[in-house]
Amino acid sequence: MSADAVSNAKDAAVADRPEEDKTGEPLLRVEGLVKHFPVKKGLLQRQVGAVKAVDGLSFDVHPGETLGIVGESGCGKSTMGRLITRLDEPTDGRIEFQGHDITHMSAGKIRPLRRDVQMIFQDPYSSLNPRHTIGTIVGAPFKLQKVEPEGGVKKEVQRLLGLVGLSPEHYNRYPHEFSGGQRQRIGIARALALSPKLVVADEPVSALDVSIQAQVVNLLDDLQDELGLTYVIIAHDLSVIRHVSDRIAVMYLGKIVELSDRKSLYERPMHPYTKALLSAVPVPDPKRRGVKSERILLKGDVPSPISPPSGCRFHTRCWKATEVCRTVEPPLIQLEPGHEAACHHPENAPDQIPDDTKVLASAREAIALVGDAVAAGADAGKASAGEPAVGEPAVSEPAVVKPAVGEPAEAPEETSEAPKGLTKE
Repeated sequence: MSADAVSNAKDAAVADRPEEDKTGEPLLRVEGLVKHFPVKKGLLQRQVGAVKAVDGLSFDVHPGETLGIVGESGCGKSTMGRLITRLDEPTDGRIEFQGHDITHMSAGKIRPLRRDVQMIFQDPYSSLNPRHTIGTIVGAPFKLQKVEPEGGVKKEVQRLLGLVGLSPEHYNRYPHEFSGGQRQRIGIARALALSPKLVVADEPVSALDVSIQAQVVNLLDDLQDELGLTYVIIAHDLSVIRHVSDRIAVMYLGKIVELSDRKSLYERPMHPYTKALLSAVPVPDPKRRGVKSERILLKGDVPSPISPPSGCRFHTRCWKATEVCRTVEPPLIQLEPGHEAACHHPENAPDQIPDDTKVLASAREAIALVGDAVAAGADAGKASAGEPAVGEPAVSEPAVVKPAVGEPAEAPEETSEAPKGLTKE
């Protein structure tokens, strides 16, 4: 099945979902979620600062849907996943699961919740105990929760192994006897042991070969249809997120900067950061060889989460930043039905502060960098873009995604200042 067919099928499935799943009570609700890790120094270990890994996240996840989370390394995606599964204690905010506040539940009270909320970890090598057999690993949830499945633990574990594409004969083997893809399938079987309602998948395919990634992603899709699961999937790969997600949240430096359904986000990105990410994704289509494309090259590195910039956290790398961006933090508001963005000067939407037209010096430098880099690429026959006017976006049209993700990015030669897409954490 082609990528376009897969996307169309996914959109049709979302449209056909029962209305109560879309508009009813959310399965998971997060409001103002904060996690700061203290920074201590000296003999007395006095706190001198804090790493603001997650700094005010709010979103809902409805039954049966998949919420994708994307962003650069260090933006707080994995920390957010550990917070909503209560593997880490939040600093502030509120987490509700099925209408019950679980933000600061004690270990004893949180234990029954573990049956309904499970996590698939990023590294299939370190998340499995090498001293235990596969049967012991996958059967551990039954022992910890004191659940006796029908037919016994061994029979149920073998059924789960078959469900994720492994052989029941693998029951007595050890993790080192399996490949990376097989180990990730074991981790998925363990997460599904107690029939959870919510599964948080932290980079479920980032440690796998590309050929294996498609198998695991399709497995997650099939299991969702078969078992009625709800997913929160964290990933760097925009192609993976587009394939599996109903809605997508884009994170930058501990905050959500854009939240939308998949089709709207990829066709009409509103936040400049989202647009830059989509412009950097290549399309592996030999027919597009030699076709001129547009690429946004962001200048500089992501600021430190210990001392994030004031106002909009993206203003230090944004080509549209004005004085208000430096002083006033934009709220995450709905600019179109179902499409939220935190930006004073959004793309593909009315300007929130049209009177503020004087761009910052750093914005002019970012625009010059984009223009020069794209022009240099055009000379090499790799990219082409006009010199943007000051205060205007570097790309006149949104980066439309077909069919994998983004416009073909046969980009100019990358420099140390240009982000190389989304890298592994």
